[in-house]
Amino acid sequence: MPYKAFFVEDEIVTREGIRDKVDWQGNGFEFCGEAPDGEMALPLLQVVQPDVLITDIKMPFMDGLELCKIVREQMPWVKIIILSGHDEFEYAQQAINLGVTEYLLKPVTVQDLHRALHRIATQIDRERRDRENLDKLRSQVEENRAALRERLLLNLVVGTVSSAEAIEKGHLLGLDLVAGCYLVIAIRIGLRRTPGAFDYHEYQRTQQALAEPLEQQPDVWLIKKDVEELVLILKGSAPEHLHGRRELLLQTIQQQAQAAGCEVTIGCGTAKQRITDIYQSFVEAVVEAQSSGNRDTAPLSSSVVKAELLKINKAAVESYLRCGVKEDFPDFFDTFIRPLCEAALKSYMVKNYIVMDIVLAAAKFVTDLGGNVDQIVPALDAMEKTLAAIETVEQFREQVQEILVGTLTYRDRRANNQHSLMLQQVHDYIDQHYVDANLSLNEVASQVNLSPSHFSTVFSQETGQTFKEYLTEVRIKRAKELLRSTTLKSFEISYQIGYSDPHYFSYVFRKHTGQSPKEYRLQTQPG
Repeated sequence: MPYKAFFVEDEIVTREGIRDKVDWQGNGFEFCGEAPDGEMALPLLQVVQPDVLITDIKMPFMDGLELCKIVREQMPWVKIIILSGHDEFEYAQQAINLGVTEYLLKPVTVQDLHRALHRIATQIDRERRDRENLDKLRSQVEENRAALRERLLLNLVVGTVSSAEAIEKGHLLGLDLVAGCYLVIAIRIGLRRTPGAFDYHEYQRTQQALAEPLEQQPDVWLIKKDVEELVLILKGSAPEHLHGRRELLLQTIQQQAQAAGCEVTIGCGTAKQRITDIYQSFVEAVVEAQSSGNRDTAPLSSSVVKAELLKINKAAVESYLRCGVKEDFPDFFDTFIRPLCEAALKSYMVKNYIVMDIVLAAAKFVTDLGGNVDQIVPALDAMEKTLAAIETVEQFREQVQEILVGTLTYRDRRANNQHSLMLQQVHDYIDQHYVDANLSLNEVASQVNLSPSHFSTVFSQETGQTFKEYLTEVRIKRAKELLRSTTLKSFEISYQIGYSDPHYFSYVFRKHTGQSPKEYRLQTQPG
């Protein structure tokens, strides 16, 4: 789409000559209007909204500089080309102060204007690309914030975050978690369809239809726990306030479900006063939803399920992970887990929450030690099939043993490596500060209270790399990500990953990959 150019000139011969002789289209422009002076031009400019204004300085009624001042205030995006028969410093200075893009002295040739228009078109192209890149980055940041918000809320309902940590993280993510009390609603979605293959996309569309009006509710946070389940956290000043909000929300949910052609099973927890008790309200909501939705079997009563479910002794699990040994597992299981097995084998939901409590405790323990949770704890997306296959106490025991004994094995192996925690701290610090072009070995060494020489020796022995080699590897990895996923130019990427000299960045990139940044980007683009 061509850019629009508007021309203001009081001399009709000059105006018509430039209008008719300039190759507007060839330079990427559309001639969108003209006027004999600034006063006549203003209302036309408001209508056509040009990208470029070309104007003479000396004109009757309103001269070019006065026009430029008004245009700069009202339409700051417009690029301005001044045509002047005056080379006095005063005129040029005023033009510079007004942010004029080009200042051409008369007599102006067609070639002069072609060159000026080409420069301006190039500048506008660059600015548009920069704005598009900025919009994309902002969108990515907001998407990341939304994902982090939902993760924090999910951690709240499964009880894996402290109140202080939740409030602090919530503040950074724009969530005000402080309230007098909280209440959780669990919503299970069922499609009114002939039984058959699981239709993921239909569930997704239905879930979105239910979620949209709920996301607009004040003091209500929505979590898309999975494609068949939504969770709402309500906050309020007092329990009676939450109970009133709950009834209105339940009506809204039922109306939306009817409109969407689906069935919903809803469970509500009781109001809780502490952030860390949101988990209990969630458990109550899930249990109530299952009890009301499971009509084909003889479910446990809600009171029995809640009592059994909440008996899991998290402190005992944490203590065993810290101090226990593998040989003690049979006694630990018989004391703390076996009494829950009868309830767990009768109810998938109870079984799920007992195992998930153990998984989350193990995950937190491994994370605190600086380990990779995925290598120790079974993948959460595979847990559903695993849990569904558990039908006996012995199968339950084997699953719990796999999780806990695997965690103990990692703990014991890690204890033999005196430098692992230090290295984790170093890796974390580098990951957070590699964008700093001045990041140095001395700075990182001071973070772990080691002398530079000792730190350099330990780091090389433990990782098989020098500090500089590791830092370069981190930066080049990030450069590859940016080259694949953004349209940022090579010099922009160099600044974002800690290189103040784009030429040196290109040299280092080629040295490590065998390709220039441009060649790498072209290679990774779809053919």
